[in-house]
Amino acid sequence: MAKKRTIRVTGKGELSMKPDTTCLTITLEGMNKDYGVTLQQSSMDTDALKDLMMAFGFERTDLKTLNFNVNTEYESYKYKGEYKQRFAGYKYYHLMKLEFPSDNERLGKIVYALAHCDLHPEFRISYTLKDPDDFKNALLGLAVIDATKKAQVLAAASRVQLGEILTIDYSWGEMNLEVRPMDRMLMNDNICMAKGADCYEINIEPDDIEVTDTVTVVWEIT
Repeated sequence: MAKKRTIRVTGKGELSMKPDTTCLTITLEGMNKDYGVTLQQSSMDTDALKDLMMAFGFERTDLKTLNFNVNTEYESYKYKGEYKQRFAGYKYYHLMKLEFPSDNERLGKIVYALAHCDLHPEFRISYTLKDPDDFKNALLGLAVIDATKKAQVLAAASRVQLGEILTIDYSWGEMNLEVRPMDRMLMNDNICMAKGADCYEINIEPDDIEVTDTVTVVWEIT
């Protein structure tokens, strides 16, 4: 049986889209020498943060945990001229995210509340897409279209006919569909300025999300 003749072409998809969803990544930390007290404090702090967010129309379940852990902490001290370490306590770390349709006025109120609450959280603003799967599927379609066009050109130039598609190879790797204007939220004039009572005016215009991906398609040729 004669071996099939094939042509292998890699197509490239490129897509750019304006992010439509704001993502707040919020970190709470606390420490106590008693493990149980540390866990209790983490629960109380998380509940307080959820209560704070409910004032802006969120459900308690909208605040999603990304990472939570409790670790032992040690501190250095000097004893008879030598540095030693001793147990300092148990420290909890709770990383959460909150996503909502982009709205600078709402964001300004949330940021003000976080900056002035007793929890003293660290937080970061980033931007993403509400429907990332739709974006990925559209990108994949563009890559296949590009591969097909290239294959048609090559087939015509080689005076052969494209037959059935034999394989389609796609990496299915993770795509970065997030724009991060800053790594950590800082209260300065470049990011926000006072607008009024209990609100900051946010001066952030996120860049478009630009992604490329490739697909390799193998056709039979006759």
